[in-house]
Amino acid sequence: MRAHSPDITAWIAAWQQGDANARDRVFTHLYPELRRLAAVVLRSNADHQTLEATALLNDALLKMIQARPPDADDRAHFARIVARAMRQILIDRVRRRLADKRGAGERMLSIEDFDAPDIGSPAELVALDDALQRLAKMDARAATVVELRVFVGLTIDETAAAMGLHAASVNREWAHACAWLKRHVFANE
Repeated sequence: MRAHSPDITAWIAAWQQGDANARDRVFTHLYPELRRLAAVVLRSNADHQTLEATALLNDALLKMIQARPPDADDRAHFARIVARAMRQILIDRVRRRLADKRGAGERMLSIEDFDAPDIGSPAELVALDDALQRLAKMDARAATVVELRVFVGLTIDETAAAMGLHAASVNREWAHACAWLKRHVFANE
């Protein structure tokens, strides 16, 4: 007999209606899963050896507590929102560090680097984040594919599952996003 699976979607809806206890249930129930996601995010983003997965996740959850409840449809959507919050925390850390260094000695990110989910330097991470923000204004789905592939380190199939799409659709979005980034961001290398 299977144990009763909690209704995360209902808890998220209750949280959106102002139920802090529902928010706490979501956090408590999903914490192990989100901590694993934080570890993946850290592994796929170089230059964050001083930050641990638990600290990154806790910072993201605190950020979510201070903001209005997320407009999440379900568990997978909520996980993507948390992943985005973690990415923003990493970007903010890198921006602060680069402001101190002024980016001395950093090389530009090449579109060829997109084949691997590793980001080589803090400047590359910031450049990619800036580009993703611009792409998201024109094509949110393509930007989400890049975000999940590059920042979370998901494969095409994992990205398809997370977004509820067919792998072929994700491949098309990936190709479209890489081509757009090459034309609009990396043309001046």
